[in-house]
Amino acid sequence: MDWSASTWWWLAAGVLVASELLSGTFYLLMLASGAAAAAAAAHLGVGVTFQVVVAALAGGGATAAWHFKRMRSPRSAPAASNRDVLLDIGELVHVPAWNADGTARAQHRGAAWSVRFTGQGTPEPGQFVIVSMQGSQLGVAPVPLSR
Repeated sequence: MDWSASTWWWLAAGVLVASELLSGTFYLLMLASGAAAAAAAAHLGVGVTFQVVVAALAGGGATAAWHFKRMRSPRSAPAASNRDVLLDIGELVHVPAWNADGTARAQHRGAAWSVRFTGQGTPEPGQFVIVSMQGSQLGVAPVPLSR
């Protein structure tokens, strides 16, 4: 059985897609698009050298473009302080009294929580905004004036 060059390129594209499904590396899909572009070039009847150049330019270009796009996009906040992950971030909590080490106990959502002050200076009793969560400990800061 004699396979054409386009068949080999399509097979390579399929292997790259299957590898991406197993590994979760999105960049392999970009390389698979390069192999698909080379298969299209092979269908047009161009030489093997030009097919390799098409695969390198299409796959490498797509990989580079995706990499630079990701580098320019803003990074999300760490999970401990990300409101998309923890819905309590940004909520208000009343702290009745503070310990000397900057910790306290406060009621939040009907339960007693350990609270840690993350702002500057010595905290005074009152309203605070939740800025992070570490297990069952809330990190709080003074309420911003714009709130």
